[in-house]
Amino acid sequence: MGRTPILAAGGIVTRRDAPLVAIVRMRKRDHWVLPKGKLDAGETARDAAEREVMEETGHDVAVHEFVGTMAYEVRGRPKIVHFWRMEAEIEPAHDLMRDVRAVAWLPLEEAIAQLTRGYEQAFLAEIGPAVLAMADAMRFDRAEPEVIAAPPSVPAQDAGAAVDEVALASRSAPVAPPLRPAFAAAPATTATPSRRPWFAWLWRWFSRED
Repeated sequence: MGRTPILAAGGIVTRRDAPLVAIVRMRKRDHWVLPKGKLDAGETARDAAEREVMEETGHDVAVHEFVGTMAYEVRGRPKIVHFWRMEAEIEPAHDLMRDVRAVAWLPLEEAIAQLTRGYEQAFLAEIGPAVLAMADAMRFDRAEPEVIAAPPSVPAQDAGAAVDEVALASRSAPVAPPLRPAFAAAPATTATPSRRPWFAWLWRWFSRED
């Protein structure tokens, strides 16, 4: 019969102002690890993750997406740790818990190299780039939009005068001739009477001068 697994939760935590990842140095064994801890009785994994990260980093955090699970053995018992992406405020708000000696905010590659345990290094190397990409997108969305100055408007008291000037200009402007159709007229032709004898006689009779 398998032994009951240890349930824990933690965070891949980035700073609100920079692409830096939090790792913590534990007093016991002096290991550098990802911030995490065991669930209290009746506590959800997400709530435990937020609590543990705040206690171990000293920073208030916003909890975002679930990013993955890490599993390993501790003294013959399986330990399952669920992780969420979190974003920490710039300044710490709490004292570090007694078990933590220090917290470091490092670029991803340095954080991976600093971690003591190989399985945590592999886990952070796998999900770290996606976590940083999501954090960068959030910082971009929060960036101050560029303010473009609006063109100057006509003061209210001058608006009537401006309208009058436009109306006066339109009345004094020369009137353009109407547009003509864009096609060429056929050249005028002169009818030529038939040369049949009887028609020629009628033509001469109607053309005579009185």
